[in-house]
Amino acid sequence: MTIKTDSVIIGAGPCGLFQVFELGLLDIQAHVVDSLSQVGGQCSELYPDKPIYDIPALPVCGAQELIDRLMEQISPFNPQFHLGQTVTRLERSDTGRFVLETSAGTRFDTATVILAAGLGAFQPRRLRAAGAEEWEARNIHYRVRDPEKLAGMGIVILGGGDSALDWTLALHGKASRITLVHRRAEYRAQPASVNKMKSLIDGDTLEEFQGHVRSVFTTEGGAFGGLEIVDAESEHHKVEADEVFVFWGLSPNLGPIADWGLDIDKRQVKVDTEKFQTSVPGIFAVGDINTYPGKKKLILSGFHEAALAAFAVQQHLHPDQKVRLQYTTTSPLMHKRLGVSQ
Repeated sequence: MTIKTDSVIIGAGPCGLFQVFELGLLDIQAHVVDSLSQVGGQCSELYPDKPIYDIPALPVCGAQELIDRLMEQISPFNPQFHLGQTVTRLERSDTGRFVLETSAGTRFDTATVILAAGLGAFQPRRLRAAGAEEWEARNIHYRVRDPEKLAGMGIVILGGGDSALDWTLALHGKASRITLVHRRAEYRAQPASVNKMKSLIDGDTLEEFQGHVRSVFTTEGGAFGGLEIVDAESEHHKVEADEVFVFWGLSPNLGPIADWGLDIDKRQVKVDTEKFQTSVPGIFAVGDINTYPGKKKLILSGFHEAALAAFAVQQHLHPDQKVRLQYTTTSPLMHKRLGVSQ
C-alpha cells in the first residue's frame, strides 16, 4: 500500500518534530521517518539528561525533556511516525511528486520531502575490541538508560567529549567506582567539565586513564570482567568493571541521500535562506543536515529554519494561493487547528 501525503519529514530529532508543528499550523499533515527506534534523535539517543540552556523561555531544559515537550506540542496534529526505518529510495514521478520507500517496505507518494536528519542515518561508534560484540547490550552500552541501576557498581566510561564527561560527573557518587578512559590527555569536552572531573580524581571513586581498549576479559566463571587497556607506553592493564559505557560519538552517514542529486558540500545539503529548499524543488532541509552562508548548528537555528520551510512547503503545494501569516495568539483558525479555545 502506498501512503499519499503532502509531506514526509526524514528525521525525528528536535528540528524534525518542530517541523511537524509548523506544518500543522498551516494545515499540512506530515509523516515522519527515522532510523532510530524512538523519536528524539541525538537528544534521546546520546544525552537525554544533558541540560540545554539556549531554548527561548526555558532557562534550563533537559534534552529528553525538550523532546517530550515537543511531542506534547505537536500532539494536536496527530503526526504518523515510521521508526526504525531508513529511506532507501527517492525518485521524482512524472507528476512532479516524489516516490519514497523505506527499508521496512513503507512506500510514500508525497508532494514534498523535508530532510531533518541531522548528520544522516547515524549509529553510535561501536567498541570493536576483541570479545566486545558478545557483551553488547548486556555489559557494554552506548547510552545510559537508567542511572539509578548503576548505584554501587564499578563502571568504565570511554570517551573524551561532552557526553563522556557529563556522565562521569553525573554518576560520580552513585557508582562505587568510575574509570574514565580516553585515548589522549586532551579532551574535547567543555573545559569546565574537564576541570571539575580532574578535581574529583582520587584513585578510588574516580580514576582517569589514557590508552586504548585492546580486548574484553572475563572472570574464571565466564562472566564479564572488564577491559584490557593498553597505555601510551604499550603496557597492558586490566580494568575491572560491572558495566562499560562507550561515548565515542556518532558515525554519520548520509546514505542514499548522497545519491539523490542534491547539491552537497562536505556531507551537508546546500539550501537557500528564503525557503530552505535544496537544489531540487520540493525537497527542503532543516537543522544540522543543511548548510548555507553563516550557518550555525544550533537547535534554535533549526527551529527558525523549520518555520520558514513550512511556509515554503505551503507555497509549493498551492502556488496560486497567497501565503497568509496568522498569529497563534489571535487567529481563530490557529486556535481551531491547535484545539484550544479562547
